[in-house]
Amino acid sequence: MTEKVVIVGSGPAGLTAAIYTARADLRPLMIEGMERGGQLMLTTDVENYPGFPDGILGPQLMEDFRNQAERFETRIMSYDVTKVDFSSRPFKLWVEDDLYEADSVIISTGASARWLGLENETRLRGHGVSACATCDGFFFREKAIAVVGGGDSAAEEALFLTKFASKVYVIHRRDELRASKIMANRLLAHDKVEMVWNTVVEDVLGDSLVTGLQVRNVVTDEVSELPVEGLFLAIGHTPNTGIFEGQIELDENGYILTNGNTMTSVPGVFAAGDVADHVYRQAITAAGMGCQAAIDAERWLDEQEN
Repeated sequence: MTEKVVIVGSGPAGLTAAIYTARADLRPLMIEGMERGGQLMLTTDVENYPGFPDGILGPQLMEDFRNQAERFETRIMSYDVTKVDFSSRPFKLWVEDDLYEADSVIISTGASARWLGLENETRLRGHGVSACATCDGFFFREKAIAVVGGGDSAAEEALFLTKFASKVYVIHRRDELRASKIMANRLLAHDKVEMVWNTVVEDVLGDSLVTGLQVRNVVTDEVSELPVEGLFLAIGHTPNTGIFEGQIELDENGYILTNGNTMTSVPGVFAAGDVADHVYRQAITAAGMGCQAAIDAERWLDEQEN
């Protein structure tokens, strides 16, 4: 059987697309991936999603999205798509050896924040370790925190965090920033920012919450502790587009290129959320793009039938 629409990936974009396509009577099949729910599954309190004046836990928000999609009879499979062929319709998608065919596809596989790879960094995610200043900065009012990175993203995150934190240490493994001149100058001129040059994070300290960092100077090899209550990673994101290489157009960083709306370079294949958005990366913008992709897919399918 050829599906009218297959949604690859979940999170706010995919689940919103599921809600809209299901209500449009397209009977969507969502292949949500083994790591369902996207990056919000790694987030504790979400206080900036409209409609929740007291905030909501990230996993609970995603569970509510999922329940709403299932209410409208979205069929959800907790597997990873392992291969695709978008060269002709119906589009082909494989889950290991199982083939699925679709008249249209919505890609919402998201992007993954780059981490340092430390055991305690993983253990303390959501408990002082974050990769999203916009999401979590509010929780660090009048606290000393650290940002790792040296590019524009790190400068933007650090400057944003100065609105809340009492002190922002910017840890960079080199002795100069990679950020653009204007961003670097703003960062270096800020009275709440202290640069920690030629330094890498060796460990994250704390039992249930972050209490400090163990850092090492890469020039002198000296190891010391930095007393902070938060660690923000700003070393980039990697879009989850590996299986789509050679099938649709990607930019130089691997993000899916869209043609003015959510249509990719292949008519009938749409993209929504962080997989196509390297600027905003918020739950609400991803959900909005999921809505757009669903409406774009519905209209495109109607055009093919008329």
